[in-house]
Amino acid sequence: MPNFAQSFLRYNDSLRLPKVLPEGIRALHPFADENIKKIVHQFYSRFYADTQKRIVLLGINPGRFGGGVTGIPFTDPIRLKEVCQIDHTLPLKPELSSQFIYAVIERYGGPKPFYRDFFIHSLYPLALIKDGKNVNYYDDRKWLKIFKPTIVAHLHALLHLPIYQEVVISIGEGENFSILQKLNQEYHWWQELFALPHPRFIMQYRRKQMETYINKYLEVLQLAMAKIR
Repeated sequence: MPNFAQSFLRYNDSLRLPKVLPEGIRALHPFADENIKKIVHQFYSRFYADTQKRIVLLGINPGRFGGGVTGIPFTDPIRLKEVCQIDHTLPLKPELSSQFIYAVIERYGGPKPFYRDFFIHSLYPLALIKDGKNVNYYDDRKWLKIFKPTIVAHLHALLHLPIYQEVVISIGEGENFSILQKLNQEYHWWQELFALPHPRFIMQYRRKQMETYINKYLEVLQLAMAKIR
């Protein structure tokens, strides 16, 4: 029986750039690069080489400076090297969301205990760019019709992993959570949904309250863990 890492990596390696995208939108596919593929394999083999179930946290779609570079959600090159101890030659550029998520991970006890309990991904699996800037899959309501089949197929694939279906956590309290709720009503994937404010919002607009938001994250993570015990 394949472990969590093997199952996820098989799926991750099968991802391809979409054939149809909204006008002016470009998708980034870092997993196609052999160096990034090697890094991704090292990361998941280090933290997910078992058959234990995890609670999934779902962001929006990867950013071009975090998961869009490293291939690992909410993990920029700095956190990848210094915290996760995965060596690489990528430029050591920080990314705001990654800084916040890894502050939460540190307070949780570090990457080993955090990734033992949780699995982070996103509703849409690839980074999306327009005019050289990050965009979200929901920024234009007309886009969702194009992105929905990929999102549904992606979530179905994730649920073939050892993922708890008692609870799911949306990283994003607004549109991302609303869309996840609607999809869950349609497909009945999870029993209960939680939402957390997005790290980028926190770091851009509420940075002085960062400690408060870290505590909020930890509270929701603990509530989610209580649902599976």
